[in-house]
Order: sequence, then structure tokens, then C-alpha cells
Amino acid sequence: MSSSPIPDQGRSIPSTSQDTAMRQPTAPVLGTPWTRSATKVALLGAGEIGKEVTIALSRLGVEVTAIDRYEGAPAQQVAHNALTVDMRDPAALTAAIRSSGATIVVPEIEALATDALAALESAGEVRVVPTARAVQLTMNREGIRRLAAEELGLATSSYAFASSLDELRAGAQRVGFPCVVKPVMSSSGHGQSVVRGAEDLEAAWRYAAADGRVDQGRVIVEGFIRFDTEITLLTVRWRHPGTGETVTSFCEPIGHRQVDGDYVESWQPQALSPVALERAQQVAEAVTTALGGWGLFGVELFICGEDVLFSEVSPRPHDTGLVTLASQRLSEFELHARALLGLPVDTSLRSPSASVTIKAAGHSGPGEGVSFAGLDEALAHEGVDLRLFGKPVAHEGRRLGVVVAYADDVQVARDRARAAARAIRPSV
Repeated sequence: MSSSPIPDQGRSIPSTSQDTAMRQPTAPVLGTPWTRSATKVALLGAGEIGKEVTIALSRLGVEVTAIDRYEGAPAQQVAHNALTVDMRDPAALTAAIRSSGATIVVPEIEALATDALAALESAGEVRVVPTARAVQLTMNREGIRRLAAEELGLATSSYAFASSLDELRAGAQRVGFPCVVKPVMSSSGHGQSVVRGAEDLEAAWRYAAADGRVDQGRVIVEGFIRFDTEITLLTVRWRHPGTGETVTSFCEPIGHRQVDGDYVESWQPQALSPVALERAQQVAEAVTTALGGWGLFGVELFICGEDVLFSEVSPRPHDTGLVTLASQRLSEFELHARALLGLPVDTSLRSPSASVTIKAAGHSGPGEGVSFAGLDEALAHEGVDLRLFGKPVAHEGRRLGVVVAYADDVQVARDRARAAARAIRPSV
């Protein structure tokens, strides 16, 4: 049987020193879980994104140890092994990774002792995906913003950093009102506020300190962008099997809607003008090339007419990319699994699709869990699929699942996903 050619879906880029070091002269070899030959991955953060990454890796025969700060996390329910540690503790995190026997470390959350990862990578004990440096920079909004704006010269919103309320007041005056205040380390809108005037700054400072994933005592204040569209451009850096060189490929743009900084709905493809799309890809390639390594990156961009402003980047699958479970031949999770293992990828779109999140409307204690009604009604809608994450504890607004739907048209897919999500009734 003849093999199919590798799709020409990315352009080769000049190799950095990191990329050159990662070249493999021969094809990757994968082993069998729970044997001496096993290819072992330590997954840091076992939420819903990590759960799908675990499933994708497991389908390729990779042994996964899912590590999180609490027991029974979604990815721990499907992984080969599970560990529960405080991943902000360098010694505890190092010990957990070593005990897993993993040679590849895949971070999935922000609240990590990134210096410990850098030390393990520097010692040659593990390969951090995409690189330890990339994880360190992107886990901190200050690091990635300075890289993008000050080193790479990419267009961004106006911004300032502050380590005190007085510095925040000064920074807000420089960028102007309204502005957005965020902890330098957080995700999913935690600790984020839109500030309309100087009288709201003290509350924003307190909220950032209280609700950030890691209290660094430091925030970024950004000028408010009146954008036409906010997109996630999933960007994949992978090893070409013919040359061993790193290639960059792009998925179709993903549009999304957020409430209080947290994604509630996404769709793919998001239509862009040819000029805006080319500029978005140029920005995404620039920042991911600077970060290096192999894997999937979620590059967040503001589209203002044909201008493109860089916002943030995640060196891993993105929550808005859950839509790819319906839209693409390979989901973002399968793309990440393939790329980090040095395998070829295919970013082709299968169908216009949409996703809508299912969130908790109350609280449940340990051992109580969450029940879901209306599933039969939801899944009766044409083109609809469902993922319930299996989070053991609910709190107000926590993401518990996602509906994905496909159709011949994006708007039809969005309508289907919304209708199905409305039918699902979580109770605690």
C-alpha cells in the first residue's frame, strides 16, 4: 500500500537554535504503556483541556500521568496514572515528574513552578512542551507582552504594569479609560476587570489580588480595544518527516464571545479579509517562532478592520478551540499530541462548527458531584455532540461541559449549539 503525501499546509521557517536541537534524523518511535518501552508524558494540570489531550495521547499508545492540585480531576479519570501535588511547589513538582518516569512534560495550566521545569529541561531529564522558556514567558503576561511588543515589535494595546495601587493609578492614566486590569498570572477571566473610571481602580486591584491564579502582587493595565473581531488562531509547530525541520501551520480562525473575560461561545471559521488573515498568520508565526519548540499554540488576536493586534498566546490547546472537536479532521488536542511527539499534522477544516459552554449555577461540596438533565433533548438536535468534563466539585460559573455542533453554515451551527446548551440543566 502506498503512503499518502504529507499535506502542504504550512511554510517552512528558518530554524532557531532550539529548533535545530530538536531535529530528529529518524522518525519518532512510540512504545506501549506500562512496559519498558513506554513513551511517558507528565501532564501538568488535569482539567478539561488536559482530559482531551490525554485521550489523544493515549490513542497513540503514550502512557500519561495526570498531575493536578486536587484528586479526581477530569484528566485523572482517563489517564494511566494520577498524582496530586501542589504544582507551585518546586520540590513537589520536581518529585512528581521524576516519579512518573516521564521524558516529556506537557503543561496545561498557569499555576506552576516554572523554574523547576527549566531546571529539569536544562539538566536533560525531560523535554518541556513546547519549551521551558516558552512556558515561563507565556505563564506571565508581563513576559509575553514584553516579548511581543518590545522585542518583536508587534502591535498591541497600550499597556503598563503595576506593583501597587499607586502604580496602577499612574498606569491607568497613561493608557486612558476605559481600561482592563488583569493579574499578570491568571486564566479564564480570573481577577480581570473592566475599569470605567479612576474610582473603580481600588476594587480592580483587590479583585486581581484575590482571584488571580497566582498572587504575584502585580497587574497589567491595558487600553480598551474597540475591535471588530476577537479571534484565536490555532498555530501548530511540527516536525516535517522528510526534512526534520520545523514547519508552521494554521487552523482556520476561531471567533469567540467572552463574558467577564471567560469564553462562553466559539465558532469556526471566523471570516476575515485576505489581508487581515495574512497579517494574523504573520503575527502568530512571529510569536510562536520566538517561543520555539513543537506543539499547538492558541494565539489570541484583535482584528480592527485590516489591522491585527496581538493579545496573548497559550503554548497549548485553547479553551475556545473546543469547537475543533466538531470542526476539524484532527481536533486541536490531536494536533497537539501529534506535534509534540514529532508526528505530521493535518489542520484541514471538516465543517463549519460552533461550541457553547455549560456552566454551574450553584455550588456542590466534595463527593456530591453534579447531575445533568435534558441530555436527550440536547442530543436530539441535528449535528450536536457533547462533552461533560466530570469535574467533581461545582461552584458558581464553573465550566462543566461544552456542546459542539456542525452545519453547512456557521450561523446554523451556532444556533444548534445554543439550543442544545439551553436544554441541558446541571443541578448541584
